[in-house]
Amino acid sequence: MLLTRASEYALLSLDVLRKSDIPLGAEQIAHQLSIPKSFLAKILQSLAKQNILDSKKGAHGGFILAKEINQISVNEIIFAAEGKTPAVFDCTQYTASCPNGSIGSCAISPFLMNFQTKIDDFLNDLMLSDIL
Repeated sequence: MLLTRASEYALLSLDVLRKSDIPLGAEQIAHQLSIPKSFLAKILQSLAKQNILDSKKGAHGGFILAKEINQISVNEIIFAAEGKTPAVFDCTQYTASCPNGSIGSCAISPFLMNFQTKIDDFLNDLMLSDIL
């Protein structure tokens, strides 16, 4: 699956953060979006590890955007949230996940790989600023 709830929460959280002048904690963002704090906290940490967010410690700490929204690709966000490159079909990303174990001789493999390349290019070119 290309997008899961993790990607959705990541995108929604980034929208909240781009509107804030101060760092926001996971609890504040979760409350504003009515989503589970513990799940969101993991996503925010992943976004920080990928340098999409900066994490500030202390009484007035929380998360802030590390870059401008026109410098953050949707592909980066999905990768951070999901922990893997977004794939339309499981078998286009990993040969081992080919249902019949023979991706090299699969009749539709060239189509799947071409389709995945187009999706990758699209998500790399699509910036957060394009969707918010």
